[in-house]
Amino acid sequence: MDEAQAGRWLSTALDEARAGLAEGGVPIGAALYGADGVLLGRGHNRRVQDGDPSAHAETAAFRAAGRQRSYRGTTMVTTLSPCWYCSGLVRQFGISRVVVGEARTFHGGHDWLAEQGVEVPVLDDPECVALMRGFIAEQPTLWNEDIGEG
Repeated sequence: MDEAQAGRWLSTALDEARAGLAEGGVPIGAALYGADGVLLGRGHNRRVQDGDPSAHAETAAFRAAGRQRSYRGTTMVTTLSPCWYCSGLVRQFGISRVVVGEARTFHGGHDWLAEQGVEVPVLDDPECVALMRGFIAEQPTLWNEDIGEG
């Protein structure tokens, strides 16, 4: 995957993250792309908005994509390293690639995914980093709840 394409796809996830923040939620966004590059689904973390601890960005994008015959060849793009829950979803359904916007503020399960044969480019995108750092500084209690340390 080339950097230009990864950046374009990351912009979709960033739009979702900004939408989540505007709704009063945790600013994490994701998008699922087909092997042909078509956007299958997109979503953002809605744990706060829906009162649902399982409403993570990656699961929202996955659900929005609907049933697929196979997820082989698909790419999940996420603004933040996926937690263990979302990493399990990627592994369970055979998603081939996870593009990670940043892993500085949270180092989730992306190393494990790479060990399992999933391609995992980490972009270290400055906008993703700034978005999460700002949120963590303003909402440390909510952030700790989101990562299971609350």
